[in-house]
Amino acid sequence: MSRVGLVAGGGGLPIEFARSARQKGETTIVFAIENMASPQLNAEADRIYWLNIGQFKKFVFLLFKERIRRLALVGKVYKDVIYDKKIQDTASRGMLDTIRNKSDYSILQEITRRLEKVGIKVVDTSQYLAHLLPEKGLLTGVIPDDEIKEDISFGHGIAKKMAELDIGQTVIVKDKNVVAVEAMEGTDAAIARAYSVAGEGCVMVKVSRPNQDLRWDVPTVGPETVAKLAENGFNALAIESGKMFLLEKEKVIEIAKANNIAVSVL
Repeated sequence: MSRVGLVAGGGGLPIEFARSARQKGETTIVFAIENMASPQLNAEADRIYWLNIGQFKKFVFLLFKERIRRLALVGKVYKDVIYDKKIQDTASRGMLDTIRNKSDYSILQEITRRLEKVGIKVVDTSQYLAHLLPEKGLLTGVIPDDEIKEDISFGHGIAKKMAELDIGQTVIVKDKNVVAVEAMEGTDAAIARAYSVAGEGCVMVKVSRPNQDLRWDVPTVGPETVAKLAENGFNALAIESGKMFLLEKEKVIEIAKANNIAVSVL
């Protein structure tokens, strides 16, 4: 039986990955990040280790102990931890110090490079999660009016530029004005900030990076995000097809319909 390792951050995506790997008949060894990964992973993994995000040396030791040669990096990681040197071992601190900038792409690229040096391949997560890639079209019966369509088009152009600069992958607009751009604080905080600035009627656009590497940090939307949009009176959500994951599609549609939110896959 083949083996795959899973570094699990927050959200439901690592759970989906573990279930998919099990369906493929693979033994799944999970390295769950404390205070981020879901406790549900205890029931999904063949074996699980709970690690502080700064324990890179211990992590590599466990990879060899478990004979892992293929590894997936899945789930949300709260990036502010890179500033907390108290939780970093000498290996993780040394790695961060060698990176010229601390963008998500640079950090993940360096982690991948170091793992590959010791014979561990970081895998393309779409091998396991292709069923979560949405197709183009409207997901709900809510048809966006012309103003919303214009906001989506405007926001999409801005979001692609922000993603190219590795600032963030989410832009929130209203009346063809940029209300908020997601940065290190995360999507939920950006949604709340947009409401505090512009009130109801905003549109959120979330995109992939140019040449999105499906091994790392694939943008994801699920019911929690749509519920947050509903709580803050948003009119629409637009996401990209083929390069980002949609979790619990039926629940997303249910929440969106109940709150008159148009969901468009571009």
